[in-house]
Amino acid sequence: MKIICIGRNYADHAKEMKAEVPTEPVFFMKPDTAILKDGQDFYFPDFTSDLHYECELVIRIDKVGKNIAEKFASKYYSSVTLGIDFTARDLQAKCKEKGLPWEIAKAFEHSAPISNKFISVDQLNLSDVHFELTQNGVSVQKGHTADMIFTADQIIAYVSKFMTLKTGDLIYTGTPAGVGPVKIGDRLEGYIGSEKMFSFSVK
Repeated sequence: MKIICIGRNYADHAKEMKAEVPTEPVFFMKPDTAILKDGQDFYFPDFTSDLHYECELVIRIDKVGKNIAEKFASKYYSSVTLGIDFTARDLQAKCKEKGLPWEIAKAFEHSAPISNKFISVDQLNLSDVHFELTQNGVSVQKGHTADMIFTADQIIAYVSKFMTLKTGDLIYTGTPAGVGPVKIGDRLEGYIGSEKMFSFSVK
């Protein structure tokens, strides 16, 4: 199982990061050790002092495919969930300055919390999904899939040009504007519509 993360898939987030809005999907990888299941505590790593949340809709791949045409992409997934792409922003800035890869800032242990629940796409209109992240009960991020630059099907078609997608692979589809820092003692909760998808503490 691999984790594929899409960067800058919401124009407002690209602007808040002072980055160009992409003309094709930008993606990077996290290892399976990045997964943190819902309900488990997240332990603040000692190698960063500026850890940010990025809440994202996540697609789970159902079957093997490569070079998938966009018109067939919807046949390769049937459910979605919610997760967080944790980013060590200070390490990321150092990597950017030196023109280095970002793995140490993005792919560290438990940097990809995810809900245990998946929602069938038959119950959703994927172009009209609202999701939200709260921090200590306060709403800090709100996303709407209509604002995605690249749809789930476009992402699958693009990524599958470069690598085979396998059953169980997870695609984090990008974060909306509103990313921000977390600290020890925080509780993060994510929602798709009104349904709570995950809840965990930072320790």
